[in-house]
Amino acid sequence: MTKLFARFVKDESGATAIEYGLIAALISVALITGATTLGGALNNTFSNVATQMGKGVTASTPTP
Repeated sequence: MTKLFARFVKDESGATAIEYGLIAALISVALITGATTLGGALNNTFSNVATQMGKGVTASTPTP
């Protein structure tokens, strides 16, 4: 019985799996945060481009 308990205490495979899981979770959070920030910046950029193109179309439209 003591050998079984000693082997259980020395086994670190579960701790290693938990560490890898935590690392994967942190990487996922970082990727989601970066994608959200990048998506917002791209949305603003394309909105500005669309606004400027709209101004150009109305400015170059000939009046009858």
